[in-house]
Amino acid sequence: MKIVDNTEEETGKLQQIIKQFYPFAKEQLDFGDDPNVVLRSDSENAGNFLGKTAYYEPETHDIHIYVDKRHPKDILRSLSHELVHHSQNCKGEFDRE
Repeated sequence: MKIVDNTEEETGKLQQIIKQFYPFAKEQLDFGDDPNVVLRSDSENAGNFLGKTAYYEPETHDIHIYVDKRHPKDILRSLSHELVHHSQNCKGEFDRE
């Protein structure tokens, strides 16, 4: 798994926690290909009460996580959710017939 830091914040500790959590999630969700995790800053989104928290791009296997003004536990919940989508994609559940 590659972490890309596109933020305006210090994310060193967050990245450590993600790296510790990732092997467990990968084993539990049973996927082969590693995603890229893109940490993002967006002050306008952070100020929106119903702003985005994360999203997954199936074509590139990129997980984008918004980090501004969020607790690390909440960020990990978003990552977990998007990893489920990544697992579904790796297992072909996104393929159309």
